[in-house]
Amino acid sequence: MLKELDCRGLACPAPVLQTKQVLEKENPDVINVIVDNEAARQNVTRFLEHQKFLVSVEKLGSDFHVSGQRTGEATAPEKKAEEPDTAQKKIMVMVATDSMGRGDDELGAKLMVNFLKTLKEMGHELWRLVFVNNGVKMTVEGSDVLPVLKDLEGDGVHILVCGTCLNHFNLLEKKKVGETTNMLDIVTAMQLADSVINI
Repeated sequence: MLKELDCRGLACPAPVLQTKQVLEKENPDVINVIVDNEAARQNVTRFLEHQKFLVSVEKLGSDFHVSGQRTGEATAPEKKAEEPDTAQKKIMVMVATDSMGRGDDELGAKLMVNFLKTLKEMGHELWRLVFVNNGVKMTVEGSDVLPVLKDLEGDGVHILVCGTCLNHFNLLEKKKVGETTNMLDIVTAMQLADSVINI
């Protein structure tokens, strides 16, 4: 059974949520989701892959046709494979700004760099680093903290970067670290984390 889903004009996380809803209610073997922006293309593609679909993408004009064919048993949307190990505490840090504190912006930027450098001291408990709003600016080319973030990613920290935020600032093509994500992934990570620190 083929299911067509038109998600053009929808902001994150609507395309992923509508795709999830169709998979849960109709359980199609083949689905074609039409989206009109790169962030939605990446998010729907990743979601379908986690649901064990073989995914292909075709660009037609300004639209992306994300086609998925089921290859195995679907996993639960919360991605059971990523559930935290109960023996190890999992901390998620949500970064919504590129400056720490209020007052002097130059000082705030220096404090943020120092904060991110010091996160390594959390060791293996640092599980997810999520960038939203102005925080996404630290994940793009030219950012002073890119080497720090790449080191953290190399150490196994999963970095999520809000696709809607990148689109808002016209930075999607300039992202150099982390995985472009959506609010469904962020909320799911919050549920799975033992604690969430907001900056």
